[in-house]
Amino acid sequence: MTAMKMTDLALFSGRRQFENFARFKDILPVSRMAAASEPFSMPDGDPIALPATYDFAGEVRSSAAFLEQTDTAAVLVLKDGAIRHELYRLSGGRDVQWISWSVAKSFVSALVGIALAEGHIRSIDQPISDYIMVEPGSAYADVSIRHVLQMSSGARWNEDYADPASDVHRLGATMGGAMSLDAFVATMVPAAAPGTVCRYNSGDTQALGSLLVKATGCSLTDYMREKLVVPLGFESDAYWLVDGTGMEMAFAGLNVTARDFAKLGELYRNHGR
Repeated sequence: MTAMKMTDLALFSGRRQFENFARFKDILPVSRMAAASEPFSMPDGDPIALPATYDFAGEVRSSAAFLEQTDTAAVLVLKDGAIRHELYRLSGGRDVQWISWSVAKSFVSALVGIALAEGHIRSIDQPISDYIMVEPGSAYADVSIRHVLQMSSGARWNEDYADPASDVHRLGATMGGAMSLDAFVATMVPAAAPGTVCRYNSGDTQALGSLLVKATGCSLTDYMREKLVVPLGFESDAYWLVDGTGMEMAFAGLNVTARDFAKLGELYRNHGR
C-alpha cells in the first residue's frame, strides 16, 4: 500500500482520471469484500450492437463520440437478466473494480432496508442520533432516519466541485486525514428544518453508513459482504475506500466490477429476489 491520499489525485483539476478510477484499491486505503464462494455468472444472450447514433435536444449525435468524450470505460447491456452487449475501453476490463462514486448510495440504502427488516433498526422514524454520535445542535441531532434517507435532513450542503470551500471538498479532505468521516458527520451544520427541503447531500449517505455500523455492530464491509456480495454471487472481490480509522467512505467509495454492479440492478428488477 502506498502512502498516497485521495487529495493527492487532484480529482477536480480537470485532469483525466480514468486510470486512477480503475486502480483505487492499489493506491488508496481500502477494505476488502471477498468474492462469493458460489459466484453467479449472468448468462449471455443474443449479441446486439449499440446504436450508432442517438437523439439529444433535436440533434443526432454519435454514440462512439459520446463514449470517447466521456472517457467511458465499461458498458454492460442486460435484457431479462442476460448480457446482450459488453464493451470495455481505456483501462476497463471484465475484472477491473471501478470506483462507484455515488452509485454507492444505492448499495447503502439497500443495506439500511435489510437492517430494518432484520430488526437492527427499530424504525426509520427514530432519530438517527439514537445510534450515531452527533454534537448537540448539529445537523443530525434528533433528525429521523427517514429524513436522512430522503436527503431532507436539513443539513447544510454545497456539492460544488469547483468551490474549494464547499462541503463536498471538506468531506473529501477527510480521506486525506483532516478528520475522520464519523467526526465530519457529527459536526455537520443544520441549514433547514428536517423534512422541509430535499437537497442532494453526500453527507446524508455518510451518516447512513455510520448508522449501519452502529446498528448492526459490523463494519459496512462485513455487513455488505454477508447481505449482498454473497447472496448476489459477486464473481470478483470488491473494495470500500476507508479513512484513517477504517470507516468506509459510504457516500462514494465502493469499487466493484461492471458485472457485479449490474447485480444490484437485477435484484431490484426482480423485486428483491
